[in-house]
Amino acid sequence: MADLTTKYMGLKLKNPIIVGASNLVQNRDVMKHIEDAGAAAIVYKTLFEEQIELERLQLSEELNQYNDRHAEMISLFPDIEHAGPTEHLMNLRWTVENLNIPVIASLNCTFKDTWIEYARAIEQTGVSAIELNFYAVPGDFKKEEKAIINEQLDIVNTVKSNLKIPVAVKLSPFYTNVLNVIQVMYYEGVDGFVLFNRLFQPDIDIDTEKHHFPYNLSNEEDNRLALRFAGLLYKEIRGSICSNTGIFDGKDVIKMLLAGADCVQVVSTIYKHGTEQLTRMLKEIEEWMDNKNYKTIDDFRGKLSKKHLKDPFVYMRAQYVDILMKSEEIFKKYPIR
Repeated sequence: MADLTTKYMGLKLKNPIIVGASNLVQNRDVMKHIEDAGAAAIVYKTLFEEQIELERLQLSEELNQYNDRHAEMISLFPDIEHAGPTEHLMNLRWTVENLNIPVIASLNCTFKDTWIEYARAIEQTGVSAIELNFYAVPGDFKKEEKAIINEQLDIVNTVKSNLKIPVAVKLSPFYTNVLNVIQVMYYEGVDGFVLFNRLFQPDIDIDTEKHHFPYNLSNEEDNRLALRFAGLLYKEIRGSICSNTGIFDGKDVIKMLLAGADCVQVVSTIYKHGTEQLTRMLKEIEEWMDNKNYKTIDDFRGKLSKKHLKDPFVYMRAQYVDILMKSEEIFKKYPIR
């Protein structure tokens, strides 16, 4: 029988499928179903400092909205402060204590001091690792890309030096050279990289002429970018590689492992197909490995990475030229009438 165990940031996982950060964890029964279905680990939903600050502001406005109704009135309510990340940390601790698989925290902050404060508090919950959720939405024309990267490197260095647990970084693909960024972050001590962050994008309803934010579930072919960079990074850095986005079935997991990933993260496939999809995915991987006579994941991981291929153009843009040269094949598949 195939052995699906793998390692991620030094953590031994019973298989390569991790359930990524999402609101699935808001339902404790769902979390238990995820564990029972075979997930190797779960990333708890991201603790966003921005959301906490927004909630704190809303609470303050609600408590003080009637303060000036009467000349002698100072306040209608006793002084109450927002609890900050306390509820999130309590739920995170419950998850750690009640699941028998590794729990990884996820964090995104606005200020350097808060990164440190929240990261330390998260470590105290007993999580196995922490994932720094990095992204930068351009809003300032004058801010150079180097300044953004340097800020992130500073956060990595500071958080890593203050924690004892492994630290991963979840990156967006929107860097001029993501390979260089990953390499530099690895030198700063990052233990693992999640490729890639799926950012929410605004949409416009042309009937109401208003913005709206639709659910941002991934699609089956969204995994190709993660596959490309898993193939490029294999054996180039010692940090763990976790492929994310567009991974829906066992075949998708196998592709990522062949490219060189250590593991994958899934979310959308659970929303679309239920927690039982995890069991089906694991069965697909086992059957494929048995048919190929692979005993362990290391027997084939990275087999189709750039490191092991003789064709230097597979992971390069030059392949596009090859596709154009065979344009008649696409007309056979998609005839235009």
